[in-house]
Amino acid sequence: MAAHPTIRLKPKEGRRLRAGAPWAFSNEVEMSNATKALKPGAIVNVVGDDGHPLGSGYFNPNSLIAIRLLDAQPDVKFNTAFFEKKLARARDLRDALYGKPYYRLVHAEGDYLPGVTIDRFGDACVVQVTTAGMEGLLEPLLGALDKIISPSDVILRADTPSRALEGLESYVRAAKGEASRIAVEENGIRYFADLGSGQKTGWYYDQRDNRAFMASLAGGKSVLDAYCYTGGFALAAAKVGAREVVALDSSAPALALAEESAAANGVASLCKFVKADVFEEFERLGNAKEIFDIVIADPPPFVKSRKDLEPGAKAYRKLARMAAKLVAPNGLLLLASCSHNIQPDRFAQECAMGIQRADRRARLIRQAGAGADHPVHPMLPESAYLKALIYALD
Repeated sequence: MAAHPTIRLKPKEGRRLRAGAPWAFSNEVEMSNATKALKPGAIVNVVGDDGHPLGSGYFNPNSLIAIRLLDAQPDVKFNTAFFEKKLARARDLRDALYGKPYYRLVHAEGDYLPGVTIDRFGDACVVQVTTAGMEGLLEPLLGALDKIISPSDVILRADTPSRALEGLESYVRAAKGEASRIAVEENGIRYFADLGSGQKTGWYYDQRDNRAFMASLAGGKSVLDAYCYTGGFALAAAKVGAREVVALDSSAPALALAEESAAANGVASLCKFVKADVFEEFERLGNAKEIFDIVIADPPPFVKSRKDLEPGAKAYRKLARMAAKLVAPNGLLLLASCSHNIQPDRFAQECAMGIQRADRRARLIRQAGAGADHPVHPMLPESAYLKALIYALD
């Protein structure tokens, strides 16, 4: 007898699932009465219309992505031992990449654990659960995390907007220890993050490599870091000897952490932190004819859903135009997007149009995404959400 209920796909559906992708959409599923009766997050076996087993995972009849596979074999028990193997593999990969335990430990589908993200901050971990299926598996997941990492603090940041689409409530709580401000070490810099009330998990490891690249070019330069959050790009530039750094953000708590980090790194005298709406401040700086050798704009997602694509694309174009006007002759411009709903080619097109409308000539010198601790599932290239374009402007 099967360990889990079985869900069958419709005829000729599930091509990507058969090819190794972990998703099946609701319109690909044969919605029998038994399938409709399954609760959101139910553990299931999945078979093709011919009965061929495709794996086991979890199911949500109310979600567009109805099935997320956790394993290619049927009847897999998703217990603590299962998650121990997954987490140990993820840990070993990161430890081979980074000298200190500050990294994204689990990147959802990229680590074959859809619905969960875990960021590690030394002896603390922040766990984000976004699906009903993974919410139901929290106990064995946290048990495995305790055995593999043994963190002193485990914070559950179950407060992403996508949880509502899964029928889940939003909450933040400490599963172990307490949510607090914590130090983060990255590229030889000491930052501070708020694990309980900061954005996302409290820190953005995804820009690690891009921060290092821009810092390598910042010595003796003036730098403008827009949407600086807790000072990621700004402090990296100041630490290597930037002549002047201006950092903009609308969040007073984030700027307070950035200022504290600047003091801890001995670069407070080089940095000016400004609480402002970026578009408004860009307009003010433009009217004042102020320019910077390096301008960085890493905004929050402008395209949060598909319906936001056109207005979001225009916002990226406007940001590129305004930012380009602030770049000194022969300066550099970094434009980034964390919106997975805008494709790389469309983002690049909007940035190019914005730069052109600023009457600037540009060379694209680097195209990048997230760091190696944000692996992408080979069959889900669209999950490579971060896009960073770096231009040299004449």
